[in-house]
Amino acid sequence: MYCQWIKSLLLFSIALNAFAQNYPTRPIRMVVVSTPGGSVDTLARSIGPKITEHWGQPVIIDNRAGAGGTIAAEFVAKSPADGYTLMMGTVASLATNVSLRKSLPYDPIKDFSSISLVATQNLILLIHPSVPAKQVKDIIALAKKNPGGLTFASAGNGTGGHLSGELFKMLAGIDMLHIPYKGVAPAIVDVISGQVTMTFASILSATPQIKSNRLRALAVTGSQRSATVSDLPTMMEAGVKDYASTTWYGLVAPANTSLELINKLSTEVSLIVKSPEMNERLIKEGADPVGSTPTEFSRHLRSEIERWRKVIKAAGIPPS
Repeated sequence: MYCQWIKSLLLFSIALNAFAQNYPTRPIRMVVVSTPGGSVDTLARSIGPKITEHWGQPVIIDNRAGAGGTIAAEFVAKSPADGYTLMMGTVASLATNVSLRKSLPYDPIKDFSSISLVATQNLILLIHPSVPAKQVKDIIALAKKNPGGLTFASAGNGTGGHLSGELFKMLAGIDMLHIPYKGVAPAIVDVISGQVTMTFASILSATPQIKSNRLRALAVTGSQRSATVSDLPTMMEAGVKDYASTTWYGLVAPANTSLELINKLSTEVSLIVKSPEMNERLIKEGADPVGSTPTEFSRHLRSEIERWRKVIKAAGIPPS
């Protein structure tokens, strides 16, 4: 009986390896959590053609926007674990939604197999030029001198800009008033007009305002400097210990997808992301290429879920 079990296991392993070697034999669907045109969509549409070029099968981009990525994530979580349905997810759909939603129809850890952390994207702390602050430490001093007197704008409750501001408050030990807007553009407009003190905006949104001197950039939010704006210090370099907040994009598959397929996909995506052509393209988009292993991405995902859970709880952001 034991020998028969071993034989069956070996045959299954051989069949699985053969399947992985031949994969893909038909089109791959890459589900994107946003509408066409956004950063995550642009990234997916940059990687998809390269997979097609290397493997000979088309990658179909399937935009399923809505509910902060929940619609797309639920669809992929319930799809067959055969390697033909993948998701280009974000920090919202895979990390913060757990704490921001009362009821989530998927578990980002149990319902997905991590493939690769594809890229990260820093935000930039921007202030109105009239604010008497040249460095982050100056903003902290102003906030401590006038508790609750400074304001920060975001694209809405629970967005990256909002959570970045709340993390700043928590780690710097300051009090600021959050002003939520319906989108990035109106938030930036009100900082430019001087109605709001500051905002945390994406590099692409911030760069035109910095170049025109309408806003002053103080620091980037990631743990490392951005290749796009390498002259700006990180928040940690600027004196905010342990501060790290980035938008990130990661590729996942439904849970129980074979390890052979996961590793094959991860290796391919890493090669694409780290190629000189893609590296240059991502930097122009304000992103920093990563291309991690499945284990590294899984570790990052768990860390992000716990870190943002603490920030959201400390900020008193109620789940919706």
